Amino acid sequence: MKALMILAILATFGIIFFQYSRNKNIKKLFIALATFGMIISLAVVGNVTRPIIPLFMAHIILLILAWGGLMYYLMKEKYFWWIIFSPIVTIGLFLLLEFLDGSRHGILG
Repeated sequence: MKALMILAILATFGIIFFQYSRNKNIKKLFIALATFGMIISLAVVGNVTRPIIPLFMAHIILLILAWGGLMYYLMKEKYFWWIIFSPIVTIGLFLLLEFLDGSRHGILG
């Protein structure tokens, strides 16, 4: 599974740079790389939601949709920011639940 994730990351980099070599659009390259970095960052930060399994599964699904939104941007040049940044919702919901219910998971202190 880890090898598949690494291959997906490398394939995404390959697609981004292949699109740049075809179009020479530096703005699209920077937007795609920044978005990809943000998706990877959200994936790493999203591990905080792991103690609440349904929320973690929702986060994984939203990450897959965000990755699909990046691919759609690369192919069709239409940027759906609300799909790409949707994993922030699950992280925010987790932090809200931890604030309301207490930090019994040891995340917030």
